[in-house]
Amino acid sequence: MKKSLSSSIKGIYAVTPDIADTDLLIKKVEAALAGGVNVLQYRNKQANHKLQTQQARALLPLCRQYNVPLIINDSVKLCLTLDADGVHLGADDGNLTEVRARLGNNKILGASCYNRFDLALSAQNQGADYVAFGACFASKTKPNAPVADLSLFSQARAQLAISTVAIGGINLQNAPQVIEAGADAIAIIQAIFAADDVKLASQQFSDLFKC
Repeated sequence: MKKSLSSSIKGIYAVTPDIADTDLLIKKVEAALAGGVNVLQYRNKQANHKLQTQQARALLPLCRQYNVPLIINDSVKLCLTLDADGVHLGADDGNLTEVRARLGNNKILGASCYNRFDLALSAQNQGADYVAFGACFASKTKPNAPVADLSLFSQARAQLAISTVAIGGINLQNAPQVIEAGADAIAIIQAIFAADDVKLASQQFSDLFKC
């Protein structure tokens, strides 16, 4: 397993909110990066392909400036077109082995595994660099998502050679539980990007990994 790529997935994994205003998105993302975000996933489920391309292209140099990987949600084509750093796929978004072949060995491949450890084992065997478990807590973004027990992270630490990301309803109050359980990274959307002070919120989450 490509340990160098897997080890780049740690700390605060910020996922962009659905914002149509590209200038506002850039402003929020720059504040989050300045606050200590370690990984950025571009996701906008409401945008058409043109807007997605425009926004991802605008985010890429910003991520380069902060030396933070830019992961594209769902779209291998967009990742390769922009030469972004990687792609994240859900269970129905494509065959991981085929996607790994398309990406080559120098890009990050992540996979959503929900509350299923068997999917994580399969993802690792198919070339994923990290897996995401969730929802860890009730989530406004995906209110009907299956609940992922935090024991998955300790199990993954014992049995997997790749990084794990926790997602779903994570805030400053419950994030320490997930980190203590063994998650390498915590995925945050609303708790950072909907905050009155995005940079401060990012800093506060980042500080949790320094304790």
